[in-house]
Amino acid sequence: MTYCVGIKLNAGLVFLSDSRTNAGVDHISTFRKMIVYEQPGDRVMVLLSSGNLSISQSVREILQIEELRETREDGSQGDPITIWNAKSMFDAARVLGSAVRHVYDRDAEALKHAGLDFNVSFIFGGQVKGEGMRLFLVYAAGNFIEATTETPYFQVGESKYGKPVLDRVLTPETPLDEAAKCALVSMDSTMKSNLSVGLPLDLVVYEANKLETDRVICIDADNPYYRMMHNSWGQKLREVFDSIEDPVWDDSATEHPLKMPATRHSPLRKISTPDEKLI
Repeated sequence: MTYCVGIKLNAGLVFLSDSRTNAGVDHISTFRKMIVYEQPGDRVMVLLSSGNLSISQSVREILQIEELRETREDGSQGDPITIWNAKSMFDAARVLGSAVRHVYDRDAEALKHAGLDFNVSFIFGGQVKGEGMRLFLVYAAGNFIEATTETPYFQVGESKYGKPVLDRVLTPETPLDEAAKCALVSMDSTMKSNLSVGLPLDLVVYEANKLETDRVICIDADNPYYRMMHNSWGQKLREVFDSIEDPVWDDSATEHPLKMPATRHSPLRKISTPDEKLI
């Protein structure tokens, strides 16, 4: 299992991934699930992967050489489009989708015979010179959707434990550093509840329109900020929990009673007949 999150904000992009893979409780390994493609001044792209490791690694290798060719109105073939010359992130996402389908055509049947599903998904985002930042979620069929103002982040892998904090904190106006902190808290919450997600972590924070990356960090258990955040989050969460008053059942004793008159919540009771003996 894995957990990856990509966040799109007005100020930039945040990407975070763990690096744990497992094929059972006694076979745990570490593999990077993030790769950064960069031509400074022209484009920055970040790819996060989840699912079958052999599939995602194959897609990553093919992506660097995969080409799309457009058919012109006269029937001739246009110039090949790659992630390195795509004029938009949309076209780059199309190249990624083509790479996924390439691997599917090659390996899906063999995987099926082995009893394995073609299980892979990607978060792909960045910026190409001349357009704004974009963020995509790419599925196993090679199709994709794009992040919006209403949905400013994507998750792949073990997403349920880290989702609540993202939903409560993130808006398009969230500052980059605050979003990075939010992503780390989301990851920490996931690792607390699921042992198949683990350190080290890979973090990229990209500032809008910069067209190069200078905040690419690998975080292990000795990272001082991560240790502080991990300890503080658990402590502060407990303090907030303790600050909420316990439920009170007597509605006359508090202005926030838990129990309110409502006949529809009354338990069902068996009605005794005269012939039944009470024991």
